[in-house]
Amino acid sequence: MNNTPAEEWTQEITAQRGLLSLPLKEIWRYRDLLLLFVKRDFVAFYKQTVLGPLWFIIQPVLTTLMFTLVFGNIAGLSTDGLPDILFYLAGVTVWGYFSECLTKTSTTFSDNAHLFGKIYFPRMISPLAVIASNLMKFGIQFCIFLAVVLFYWMKGAIQPNSSVLLLPYLILLMAAISLGIGLIFSSMTAKYRDLRFLLSFGVQLLMYATPVIYPMSAIPAKYAAYIQLNPITPIIEMFRYSFLGVGDASSAGILYASIFAALVLSLGMIIFNRVEVNFMDSV
Repeated sequence: MNNTPAEEWTQEITAQRGLLSLPLKEIWRYRDLLLLFVKRDFVAFYKQTVLGPLWFIIQPVLTTLMFTLVFGNIAGLSTDGLPDILFYLAGVTVWGYFSECLTKTSTTFSDNAHLFGKIYFPRMISPLAVIASNLMKFGIQFCIFLAVVLFYWMKGAIQPNSSVLLLPYLILLMAAISLGIGLIFSSMTAKYRDLRFLLSFGVQLLMYATPVIYPMSAIPAKYAAYIQLNPITPIIEMFRYSFLGVGDASSAGILYASIFAALVLSLGMIIFNRVEVNFMDSV
């Protein structure tokens, strides 16, 4: 009689998973891989460039200066009485994080197809790495913004308030919204590659439907409701209000953005979990 104990599997890989399930235990088990992906994405941004990490600083600064020249000086758009550079830098900092997360998570499947076909790891690690690596870039650019805020605050031009404590939550909302929409498009671009070009163009247009280069107070009443349907609008307005003391901030707007984030993230996870099972058959 064989008394050898039955083998116990240390890990079981299966395609059966709930539509809304998030493999947190697996993600934690593969946390070293997640950190490796974050490092890869962060380094790849400035690899083989002359100025290297300085591009994290140069890009938002040049964009802010261009907006100041074109929209502030030439077009004469209102900045709610705020210094032009500070107003545009606030919008560029927030919008840059959201748009980068969205565009890069939308190509998760196609960008990592060579890895998905060779080795198993929780596929959700790839989009999460994009969110984390862009958070590092946001941190660098936010430090620049904070330095400018401090300069104008000492001059008495602005008055920050206690709403700055909401910053982690605002970042969480942007990450959730960009991740949810990115997962949806990533699942579709796995089969329809031209959707990535549509999304890239759409993100550029969406910036003009977001108060990045203008305040909500400058929008005619008949158009304001449409701009407020954009879930990034209350986030940017709250960000400006918190650090600059001026903005159309409201708890109702943040509540709307929170509900939108929860719904789009849930939908994105459902579609992502369905597509990842047969992803390799589509590419």
